[in-house]
Amino acid sequence: VKLANLPPQHASLPLTSPPDRSPEPHPSSQPLAACFSLPKPLLEKLALQNPTLRIEVHRGRFGGACGLVGGSKLIGKVSVPLDLRRAEARAASVHSGWVDIGRKSGEKLYVSVRAEPDPRFVFEFEKEPECSPQVFQVQGSVKQPVFTCNFSFRNNVGDRSLRSRSSLSETSTSRSWIPSLVGSDKDSHSKERKGWSVTIHDLSGSPVAAASMVTPFVPSPGSDRVSRSNPGAWLIIRPEHGTWRPWGRLEAWLEHGSSDMLSHRFELLPNTTTATTGTVANSSISIKNGGKFTIDLTNSVSPMSSPSSSMDLGGGSWSGSGSGSDFVGLGLWPNSVPGGFVMSSTMQGVNKASKPQVEVGVQHVTCTEDAAAFVALAAAIDLSMDACKLFSRKLRTELRQQSQECAI
Repeated sequence: VKLANLPPQHASLPLTSPPDRSPEPHPSSQPLAACFSLPKPLLEKLALQNPTLRIEVHRGRFGGACGLVGGSKLIGKVSVPLDLRRAEARAASVHSGWVDIGRKSGEKLYVSVRAEPDPRFVFEFEKEPECSPQVFQVQGSVKQPVFTCNFSFRNNVGDRSLRSRSSLSETSTSRSWIPSLVGSDKDSHSKERKGWSVTIHDLSGSPVAAASMVTPFVPSPGSDRVSRSNPGAWLIIRPEHGTWRPWGRLEAWLEHGSSDMLSHRFELLPNTTTATTGTVANSSISIKNGGKFTIDLTNSVSPMSSPSSSMDLGGGSWSGSGSGSDFVGLGLWPNSVPGGFVMSSTMQGVNKASKPQVEVGVQHVTCTEDAAAFVALAAAIDLSMDACKLFSRKLRTELRQQSQECAI
């Protein structure tokens, strides 16, 4: 499946009875074969060009597989003109029905093409996450501050400051799941990067999400690199029922044989002891050139609602329960949330000022805490580039824990 100059997408197609002997499938009951997400500038550009969606159908060597595989045979092509201008305001069905794809064999392909608006919130860090920047919401050329980002080490006085400003519970039970967040008051070993923490505050100063390094970033034996076999990890947490609750876990490491490719794996954590975790995103990004971390659940389609909290990012005003207690999820991806695009975050290459830009699908944000959790995840993604830096190289000053700490 091809659209303009975007990377082509591939899918396997099921074989069915002839169209005249089987009912026409309902589009919503079929898995998505392809999904193209178009940023607004590209959408506006393509809308002026009368673009066409092009589909090539291949049959495998034994007739049982479709796709670009060795020995595959092209059996037909389909072109679907797109009117993207209609999709800017509301969802539109572009095509739905059977089309001929083979001149002699009589094969037909059922094609359902929809164009839907995919509004996103855009957030931008004022500067690097380790510099404790403000976070702005971006609407065109207008930027409004919506969060502050506080970087600290979990074993210093900054942790006490976080707790004192929060109304969250401090009972031992509520924090028993995260014992490794608090370290000792000693210097980190030169071969260990640990204790980094980022707390996201709303404009009133209340903490609404955080990312804490729960597994130190250490080099594999005999090397100076963090490896896949022993990745470092962050826990993304958010307030719920008056305490911090885990929301997601991010792991990061350098790929084997390369000091340039940084890999991430993100898992959404369940809110119940019986549920299992699920990996929702894997990525590899060039440390030299940077790139983009993306969560896109194209084939997941189920609703989510959060009735007791609300927010109006468009107007720059925020309202919410403050506790997040009504938001038992973004619970278990992909079953509890809408599918499609979820979020993306940019990363700059080495020796470049990194000001992550975060895009979040509007359907995944129903309160302040939702948006803040994605911002905290973006900060952890960006900081992982420094955490995975070769241990033979020196970290910037903000990331080096000082040996002397004040006590209050």
